[in-house]
Amino acid sequence: MGTLYLVATPIGNLEDISARALRVLREVPLIAAEDTRHTGTMLRHFGITTPLVSYHAHNERSRRDHLLDLLATGDLALVTDAGSPGISDPGHDLVAAAAAAGFSITAVPGPSAVIAAVGISGLVPGPFLVLGFLPRRGPERRSAIGHAAASPYPIVLFEAPTRVGPTLAELASVLGDRQATVHRELTKVHEETRRDSLSSLAEAYAGQDARGEVVVVIGAPEATPPGADDATAVLLGLLRAGLGPSQAAREAAVITGLPRASLYDHARQLRDSVPGLNETGSG
Repeated sequence: MGTLYLVATPIGNLEDISARALRVLREVPLIAAEDTRHTGTMLRHFGITTPLVSYHAHNERSRRDHLLDLLATGDLALVTDAGSPGISDPGHDLVAAAAAAGFSITAVPGPSAVIAAVGISGLVPGPFLVLGFLPRRGPERRSAIGHAAASPYPIVLFEAPTRVGPTLAELASVLGDRQATVHRELTKVHEETRRDSLSSLAEAYAGQDARGEVVVVIGAPEATPPGADDATAVLLGLLRAGLGPSQAAREAAVITGLPRASLYDHARQLRDSVPGLNETGSG
């Protein structure tokens, strides 16, 4: 049986690739890549001629069994366009299937946009919450932002360049005007970091295309007293994200462990008493 190697690749600067990653990519009989053209360019730069097969979000399930069959007879390397496989990129499905089938799985760690942004931000002294890319719209997006608002930790997320301004404005309205950093083109020639409040950053990016890969780091909320105020903070975050009292109570019950019925009553009271909340979701 072969080994599945999860090989981290540069997030921009090719000099960041590790010697171990280069060795593994040379020695394995096949590399599964998110974009064979992108990975092919990198491999040619380093003189690596290992064959490539595509493995991305649109074919990962259909290709999974084929890759598992290959693992039965030899090693396989998995790479994404940048960073580590399975971190807001294809890979989780294959890793889970390989683990269930009993294959050996080894990480070849390396560059990470999340870790780079967290280190540069100066806003993360301890634990933090990684959201990856937020859902584009609908209840899933409101729920994700509501859960983030209920967290006591700093938040890290990715965003498409064309949506940075609106997303920052939305986060400011739900999370409050926390301190944040916006990181663009990390490790690349035009790397840029902006530091300010969420509302000021939203204004700075309003109506403009940020260009390039973007990572946002948001500082932790101000500490709140323990007890009932925790439930209030959770409910307010969910309600401000656009959830109605019923859905907010359901989500808050999972987060706090408190009874859903009492949370529902509390959510309705908050909706009716806190300015602006009575214009959000109903139910």
